[in-house]
Amino acid sequence: MGHQPRRLTEQEEFWKGGFGDDYCDRSQEVTHQASSIAFFAKALARAEHLESAIEFGANVGLNLHSLRTLFPGIDLTAVEINEKAAAAAQRRNPEAHVLCQSFLDFETRRTWDLAFVRGVLIHIMPEMLPRAYAVLHKTAAKHILVAEYYSPKPVEVEYRGHSGRLFKRDFAGEMLDAYPDLELADYGFVYHRDPLFPQDDITYFLLRKR
Repeated sequence: MGHQPRRLTEQEEFWKGGFGDDYCDRSQEVTHQASSIAFFAKALARAEHLESAIEFGANVGLNLHSLRTLFPGIDLTAVEINEKAAAAAQRRNPEAHVLCQSFLDFETRRTWDLAFVRGVLIHIMPEMLPRAYAVLHKTAAKHILVAEYYSPKPVEVEYRGHSGRLFKRDFAGEMLDAYPDLELADYGFVYHRDPLFPQDDITYFLLRKR
């Protein structure tokens, strides 16, 4: 018998379907782009020279566009589960290679200088996180950037009227514990009341692969 495809989790089906489509539409605002560029300029300030990057959960491609602005000529790859969002990301970043599939099922022999997620791990079922961490670790040659809602202890938060869709925890700390070859290179916080470049109260961690 051939390999049986993994059944998607409830969270993956949620983002693959109509809710993911609606999120795609909300993310199209041009005003988000300046804040995104400012975010990556800050979060990657201590990163080594980056020639390639892969994003998991790319949505409509704002982050890819920001990296291209900061690092002209960078080789970009993205993985996005929602078909509508993946198509939008590809249109916004024609030079990038955008794949429409689950982050958790991504397999490759290639590595990138940077592997990153931004607001993605919070939406993954906690028991599937080791799988997500493994993908990030395997695909990163130099750095991993984890930008998520932070909590010192795992906690579930209602998300737009839905339960079981948003989880906060110390994602980067769990990766540091799981992979001894990782070290903390930098970390910081971006605030929703920033007068110039407001963000979504995200804490970022830049991990370096030794």
